[in-house]
Amino acid sequence: MPADPAYRPERIHADLGPAFSDPVKPAAFPAAILRYRNDRWARRVGLAGLDDAEWTGHFGRFEPLPGSFETPLALRYHGHQFRSYNPDLGDGRGFLFAQLRDEAGRLLDLGTKGSGKTPYSRGGDGRLTLKGGVREVLATAMLEALGVETSKSFSLVETGEALHRNDEPSPTRSSVLVRLSHGHIRIGTFQRLLAEGDTKSLSRLVQHCTHHYLPEARRESMEEEALAFFDAVAGRTARMTAQWFAAGFVHGVLNTDNINITGESFDYGPYRFLPFYDPGFTAAYFDQTGLYAFGRQADTLAWNLARLAECLIPLTAQDGLEAVLDTFGDRFWAELRTALFRRLGITPGDMEADTLLIRALFTALRQTRAPFEAVMFDLHGGAARLGKALAGPRAALYAGGEFAPVIALCRDRAPAPDARTDAAYFGGDEPETLLYDEIEALWAPIAERDSWIGFAAKLTGIDRVRQAYGFAPDP
Repeated sequence: MPADPAYRPERIHADLGPAFSDPVKPAAFPAAILRYRNDRWARRVGLAGLDDAEWTGHFGRFEPLPGSFETPLALRYHGHQFRSYNPDLGDGRGFLFAQLRDEAGRLLDLGTKGSGKTPYSRGGDGRLTLKGGVREVLATAMLEALGVETSKSFSLVETGEALHRNDEPSPTRSSVLVRLSHGHIRIGTFQRLLAEGDTKSLSRLVQHCTHHYLPEARRESMEEEALAFFDAVAGRTARMTAQWFAAGFVHGVLNTDNINITGESFDYGPYRFLPFYDPGFTAAYFDQTGLYAFGRQADTLAWNLARLAECLIPLTAQDGLEAVLDTFGDRFWAELRTALFRRLGITPGDMEADTLLIRALFTALRQTRAPFEAVMFDLHGGAARLGKALAGPRAALYAGGEFAPVIALCRDRAPAPDARTDAAYFGGDEPETLLYDEIEALWAPIAERDSWIGFAAKLTGIDRVRQAYGFAPDP
């Protein structure tokens, strides 16, 4: 492996001890065909110097990275799945492969999806379909481009097996995904310890999280630290949820084992981006009651945070935890205001005027069923680009009465100082989107004739979005 001073390996999760994970062996795959590598993030963690053979050795066959774990760790956790408690969870088709730091010193995990069976596979094969891997690469790229705190798809390797699934034509191709994220400690990690009555480990886990992930929550006493930890998690969760809303994103499966303590979105199964604004829009075909619908995501995350609060009652005062929970709605609204104005490329003003604009925008979107991403694209930059929107392909939409309050309010808004309204991307007529039918159309040539041209072109288009918004700059 080439020497790179940016490469800073760690193995800090092992400090928690054997009660938090189990050593596992990766699957021995018949093939390792590199389909995607995230060179932009590889540069940030000192791994860009790997050639493709070395890359597939580490991220397709899981040869250990120097200085990190010699043996991967399957993490232990429980969780509520569609609000039913399940103690038989844990990493069932993934593991923590390595830890390292980025250029800012943040501790990051390299975790897997589809890397084989573990003690928590519950009869599953521990594999990931290639289509599932492709979908996650696209999701994380688009979410990062739109300003969502998200895990990063780091690598996708096709593994040469034929998998059988109930929700797609089978047999289908297999893959293993490696994601880079700011930790894999979940609400469900705490729930397991509460269920087992292990207060000592709960205390150790809180201290581990505040030391390595949430240093702003460190305090002198455990009672104070547990409460400050919960407050920090609630704030970051409110931010993440608001960012989904501003991106028009529906996660799909908001179980407590899918929500981590750093407020970073991860684990993309049946996700969707909104074709149009609809609070009742769901992503998962099996979510028949709409529990995790777009408009219910904030309520769901508040419910999940209440489950985390229950885990912390042995460590701190219940009334303090309840007081933090009571702030979630206001924090979500404040973060939504920030996230929406970042997307619109305009500077927030006074609260009353901003509230009028936000409500007018979503009222118009709902009444007209206008394409969500197209409206965000057209209105970006406020007054600086409004003329283009009013003369563009959706001019008739904006001339209608439903959008009249939105247009009037946008006329008074100058671009934010960091808005890149002169980016070539915003000079076009149509935004880059990632709707369900588009993903299906990208997958078809891969499945039929192994053509990756459309996939590569979509990633190039998404990168133009990233550069235009400037939410995720180059290293």
